[in-house]
Amino acid sequence: MAATNIEWTHRDGFAGETWNPSTGCDRISAGCDNCYALTMAKRLKAMGQAKYQNDGDPRTSGPGFGLSVHEDALNLPYRWRKPRTVFVNSMSDLFHARVPKDFIRRVFEVMADTPQHTYQVLTKRSMRLRRMAADLEWPPNVWMGVSVEDATQLHRVADLATTPAAVRFLSLEPLLGPLHALDLTAVSWAIVGGESGPGAREMDLAWAIDIVQTCQDVDVPVFVKQMGSVWASDWLTAGKTVAAHGDPKGGDMQYWPAELRVREFPRLKAVTQ
Repeated sequence: MAATNIEWTHRDGFAGETWNPSTGCDRISAGCDNCYALTMAKRLKAMGQAKYQNDGDPRTSGPGFGLSVHEDALNLPYRWRKPRTVFVNSMSDLFHARVPKDFIRRVFEVMADTPQHTYQVLTKRSMRLRRMAADLEWPPNVWMGVSVEDATQLHRVADLATTPAAVRFLSLEPLLGPLHALDLTAVSWAIVGGESGPGAREMDLAWAIDIVQTCQDVDVPVFVKQMGSVWASDWLTAGKTVAAHGDPKGGDMQYWPAELRVREFPRLKAVTQ
């Protein structure tokens, strides 16, 4: 468990936390190319962190980022006294092919057994999610999401739609292309953001504006996280300082186009407060 600064985990005064019952992953699509978790795992391995000593396949993973499940982590949510918003597996993908089905079921059972917390689960393995959905508990405090970085991954939205989650959400980050065919019929929430960190690729602001407009047209709450490092670096190129636009990830919304200054959360309350 660790506190997190991820903006969309902070809502209604709830503390944002991460919970990693599994760690490690493998890159499967363009959105994974600059994976922050892979870089962090290498650093944590060097620091001697026990959970990050298993190396992954260098073609798709890396040092400290081999898929590992952690039985001892399953009890952590029971120890949290105050309600929290919990991003599940910030350092992995719960629906990775090598996470045992029974372990996934037990993670969902823990979430069902701790209704005071809100859990945000995000995956790129939408096909496995679709296949397993009927075998899992779906309490109202579990928000299920899929990542979609460009139009080649829109099938993940269709897979998500088949799940009975109370809140189904999309992480359109890093946004690498337009999503003109985005179907929000079964979606409760959308998050949009540009890429940050070394090697970051540009997000055309027109892509994000189009998504925000699409969400507003069908009354789906939308949360714009950041413009990304490329947008932020343009300020430096123009002779301005990082301080002039808030941060190097382009996260200070006062400098964004007016159409993108929106940070909404799902209207459905997943937790009894």
